[in-house]
Amino acid sequence: MSDFLTTLLGGLFVLSVIFIWFMIAYQLVLTIAGFAHNWNSSKEKRVIDMLTHLEYPRTCILIPAHNEEKVIRKTVEAMLQFEYPRDKLEIIVINDGSVDNTGEIVKEISARDSRVRCFDVPKGQGGKGKSRALNLGLAQTNAEVIAVYDADNQPLSNALKYLVSELIIHPDLGAVLGNFKTINRNKNWLTRLISIETLSFQAILQAGRWSLFKVATLPGTNFVIWKRILDELNGWDENAITEDSELSIRIYMKGYRIKYIPFAVTLEQEPETLSVWAKQRTRWVRGNNYVVTKFFKEIPQFENKFLAVEVLYLLSLYYIFLFAIAVSDLIFILSITNLVAIPLPGPYTTVWILAIVLFIFEIFLVLSYEGLDTAKNFFLVLIMYFTYCQFWIYVVGRAIYLDYIKREKRTWTKTVRFEPVESAEELQK
Repeated sequence: MSDFLTTLLGGLFVLSVIFIWFMIAYQLVLTIAGFAHNWNSSKEKRVIDMLTHLEYPRTCILIPAHNEEKVIRKTVEAMLQFEYPRDKLEIIVINDGSVDNTGEIVKEISARDSRVRCFDVPKGQGGKGKSRALNLGLAQTNAEVIAVYDADNQPLSNALKYLVSELIIHPDLGAVLGNFKTINRNKNWLTRLISIETLSFQAILQAGRWSLFKVATLPGTNFVIWKRILDELNGWDENAITEDSELSIRIYMKGYRIKYIPFAVTLEQEPETLSVWAKQRTRWVRGNNYVVTKFFKEIPQFENKFLAVEVLYLLSLYYIFLFAIAVSDLIFILSITNLVAIPLPGPYTTVWILAIVLFIFEIFLVLSYEGLDTAKNFFLVLIMYFTYCQFWIYVVGRAIYLDYIKREKRTWTKTVRFEPVESAEELQK
């Protein structure tokens, strides 16, 4: 191997290790800050539980639904169990061109409970994505607060009360999001890894960023927002296939805040096969490509500088960080198999291995204060970096190909549902 190639590979390996360490160290700071936020939130929850004088506003739950017959009944019935004033609650299921029994199931429920309404999207206007469905649903209500839930969710009965209480108590908040957990986490190894991923994302990134910077980003479900703010923003961007992150940035640009509270919990179904997971995650990455492209030039004008950091972080997480992982993995494998020899001064291989150890430590810390058995999940966490995390490289590469090489039009694709085998109550026991 030529000296030039040796030097090039060595330089790439050093840069990738440095960047991996920077990202993981940043996430360690967020992990600690997230732990503090979760600790403080437990006290905040007790305060809300003792409040008896709150005047709850009229709230409308929007549930976009396209061919959701497998899950929609349990979802709507879970909404009807909310500890929220009956005369202040409206539930609109947006039947977006379903060709199964979604509409019939919802209408059956609405016949016995007037809080539920099935809005059938007019023929020719449906099937254009979640953002479009939400905008059509938004036009059907004059409620003061809008809550959004996906059609596969089973929120706990106190979730909506906690979310709306935060809006009332803190006037500077434009929106509040809660915690989502994996209802089918015990299905197979993939759902267990997804469960660890989602818990870690919320406990590290959502909780940590709120604790340090008062920044959080909306998920696609289990959040509330003042309707007047949605009206001010002209609703959801119908070109965005990750409508949650796009809306989050516009909310901050208007000067409002979004808060994450871990004690407002919903349980949702996650992909049970790798092919369904890959399609869903590819949509996420392509959606974030749109968000970064849309707002990148506006970063210097952001009054909230941490919001600028958030847009850059999206870019770093999906591209630079995963590129660094791919490069370091490749060079490390080439080195240990003696296909190449990189005589680098310094303990870079040891540093690379220590970065993996730190990654595992962060996940274990999250699982410990989430109340999960860390010993039981030891093997999963150990292999997660070498398997699940590496799958993201394929997803990001596929998204780059579709967006920038093939230039395929971005369309919202529904995640395949599976027959539910567990209920929220069973999983929380």
